[in-house]
Amino acid sequence: MQTSSDRHEYPSHWEADVVLRDGGTARIRPITVDDAERLVSFYEQVSDESKYYRFFAPYPRLSAKDVHRFTHHDFVDRVGLAATVGGEFIATVRYDRINADGRPASVPADEAEVAFLVQDAHQGRGVASALLEHIAAVARERDIRRFAAEVLPANTKMIKVFTDAGYQQKRHFEDGVVRLEFDLEPTDRSLAVQRAREQRAEARSVQRLLAPGSVAVIGAGRTPGGVGRSVLDNLRAAGFTGRLYAVNKARQEKELAGVPAHRSVRDIAEPVDLAVVAVPAPYVPEVVAECGEHGVQGLVVVSAGYAESGPAGRERQRALVRQARTYGMRIIGPNAFGVINTSPEVRLNASLAPEMPRPGRIGLFAQSGAIGIALLSRLHRRGGGVTGVTGVSTFVSSGNRADVSGNDVLQYWYDDPDTDVALMYLESIGNPRKFTRLARRTAAAKPLVVVQGARHAAAPQGHAVRATRLPHATVSALLRQAGVIRVDTITELVDAGLLLARQPLPAGPRVAILGNSESLGLLTFDACLAEGLRPLPPLDLTTAASAEDFHRALTKALADDRCDAVVVTAIPAVGETSAQDAALAEALRSASASAPAKPVLVVHVELGGLAEALSAAASTAPQAASTAPDAGRAPRPAERPATAVSGPSEASPRLIPAYPAAERAVRALGEAVKYAQWRREVADPGKVPEYEDIDEKGAAEQIDELLSRGSGLTLAPEEACVLLGRYGIDVHRALPAPTPDEAAAAARTLGYPVALKTTAPHLRHRADLGGVRLDLTDEAQLRRAYTELTDLFGTPEVLRPVVQGMAPRGVDTVVRAVIDPAAGAVLSFGLAGAASELLGDTAHRLVPVTDRDASSLVRSIRTAPLLFGWRGSAPVDTVALEELMLRVSRLVDDHPEVVAVSLEPVVVAPRGLSVLGATVRLARAPVRDDLGPRTLPVV
Repeated sequence: MQTSSDRHEYPSHWEADVVLRDGGTARIRPITVDDAERLVSFYEQVSDESKYYRFFAPYPRLSAKDVHRFTHHDFVDRVGLAATVGGEFIATVRYDRINADGRPASVPADEAEVAFLVQDAHQGRGVASALLEHIAAVARERDIRRFAAEVLPANTKMIKVFTDAGYQQKRHFEDGVVRLEFDLEPTDRSLAVQRAREQRAEARSVQRLLAPGSVAVIGAGRTPGGVGRSVLDNLRAAGFTGRLYAVNKARQEKELAGVPAHRSVRDIAEPVDLAVVAVPAPYVPEVVAECGEHGVQGLVVVSAGYAESGPAGRERQRALVRQARTYGMRIIGPNAFGVINTSPEVRLNASLAPEMPRPGRIGLFAQSGAIGIALLSRLHRRGGGVTGVTGVSTFVSSGNRADVSGNDVLQYWYDDPDTDVALMYLESIGNPRKFTRLARRTAAAKPLVVVQGARHAAAPQGHAVRATRLPHATVSALLRQAGVIRVDTITELVDAGLLLARQPLPAGPRVAILGNSESLGLLTFDACLAEGLRPLPPLDLTTAASAEDFHRALTKALADDRCDAVVVTAIPAVGETSAQDAALAEALRSASASAPAKPVLVVHVELGGLAEALSAAASTAPQAASTAPDAGRAPRPAERPATAVSGPSEASPRLIPAYPAAERAVRALGEAVKYAQWRREVADPGKVPEYEDIDEKGAAEQIDELLSRGSGLTLAPEEACVLLGRYGIDVHRALPAPTPDEAAAAARTLGYPVALKTTAPHLRHRADLGGVRLDLTDEAQLRRAYTELTDLFGTPEVLRPVVQGMAPRGVDTVVRAVIDPAAGAVLSFGLAGAASELLGDTAHRLVPVTDRDASSLVRSIRTAPLLFGWRGSAPVDTVALEELMLRVSRLVDDHPEVVAVSLEPVVVAPRGLSVLGATVRLARAPVRDDLGPRTLPVV
């Protein structure tokens, strides 16, 4: 519990855990009056040179007056933050609000002077950069818009901290001091710098867990079979290349199973990089404290009894993460299955998997240990004897993922040269907005295949995640927009992964089919049509086809410009021998080598011999490193052309994946085709158009005025029309008609023909229930329709009837935007009525939407042909529809207080469109955690 300083309560929301450049963590928090001793101790450990750079003069110690000044803050005009590890200060930053003359000031002055001091032992870890992000966020919250800093010219490290931050700044030199001034408003460059630092830091934190130089297994027992002993044995069996230690408080021996044994990790003389914790949950805090004091860099906690066991376990889990972060350690788990790294330089199997997976170029992440076992088992089985040798680069099973999550592992895989394809099993997405951002960047460099469990139920009890109001179908659509290959089952996950790891991406959807079974060829043809591919007529080689026949046919198919991929179907011949299997496998391999840019798949029926032969010639294990520094290294994403569409790493031999069913092979191929198309499109994502008629300032003023009445407002129709009109969205005028006479007066104002419709919630947008009367050409028809509605459905007070001028005939659609607390702003589109409500035929895009997004959104729904002249009908004005969606996107992106917009129906005619109904909801702008300073999730 921190004590407040001067006049404001302690701002606990400024506390944050951050990952530093070297992968360790630190806690950032406000400095208070309780920190006097910590501050003095910290200052004593700073070198004289660093003190000189801070105070511009020799300053060996802090006076009592200094200590009081640096620990007493009002959290408005004077703020100090400290970065701590193990509860002790490693760096400080403070700002003091100043006026135009550089003197202390209060609001409304909007400039502050900022200064840092970093302990020498922690310089170079990115502590100052992290502190700058956080002190800048605090300053913006306190209405400070600009920082000034005075730095000695020799203090190049601190000058670099400011200049590299990405803010717009001014620099000038006077009186022997460099004065820097910079605005605190985030810029595209400052956000890019922040995210690049985030990626490097989080990737490094995962690398420290996956490539340790030494491992201690804490809780390894004398008897084989226990959890700790199993992990120890698995590490030994894998041939871990680093130092290995066994730790057990009850042991007196100095060795266990040939491994040095100790009673405590503190007794180990050498540094320990990774500790695998396998002791009962009540003993874990003591173990974590010992690891932290010994300088252990990270923990894999396989112990159970945490959030998965109920509320008490959840609190125990929070305490575990807080304790580990205090010492700068990251955690995989608790309740984790473990981690694996097959690199020959590491050979780490710190998991409960009894066998080390085959080395390869597929990265695996699973939140569930059981699913992790299934994934490893299937890849082992299919990668070793059925479809060629395709193995694993790294494997992480995060258990309750209390700290390290799929987002962190994505950061690592993004520039990991040993991983070409990423496969993920997710039961929850803790930060969908960040996951989508990272997935888009990763998918632009290498395929990312995801299967999501718990789609129709709550997340597992052990997972603390923010709730999302979005249905699973919407989340899936947003992931696909980000380039994620979304599949539904573990089988499909492995099928797609094997193809993407072995073959190049197809240039298009055209598929050649050839084989020795006419029936199997036709099944493959039908499967291609079902997946939206464009198959050529199957080529039947007959059951008498030889290996040479297959070679000739495959070579010809691959040379055909009308073909983008080839599916080979094969059934065993009577009396087939292993020699014939090997001949056919070699024929397929050599033929496929003639066209390395086109993928080849095999559909086999119980061809064990053929599959083994296909796998016999090559392996996707990482190649031995050359003596040259960069030889054999797969290019990092930054080195690859942004527009390139390629398959597996050039270092990997090309293998032909084989599938036991045509549907499975074609489904994997279909996903590869869609992903390749996304890769081509992402190179030109489009732009967010500028519209000169948008009144952004007027809209902001109107929103502020409306919210002054209170938050959570659904605007009156007139207010909604005015706000939408400021963004060029014209809503067809509707006038209230509480009586027949007022309905007639409204019709005279609007001009005939008119429509009479109810706006009661239970009848709104339900023309099928008879609550709408169209094409009323005179007053007599209008009054008759009014009487019919009230006779059928109730009084005007219940029906809330309105009169509206008739719009040109067209296709009824609906356009919506909503702010989801977890995923962000989402724009949705579909046809009005049963298509979207009953069949769920709705497409979604993340805001802001580009012109390219809007075009694809219109074409993404299954009923899109109705907009483009289906069965001889007139095509409608989709250009106007796309512009409407772009304007709605701009509105919610410019004004996060607009938390929901619904335009229904939007009648799209052959020329133009009419918005007949609009609902707008306002609320105070939700906090955008993706725009703030870097921070680990709060536990």
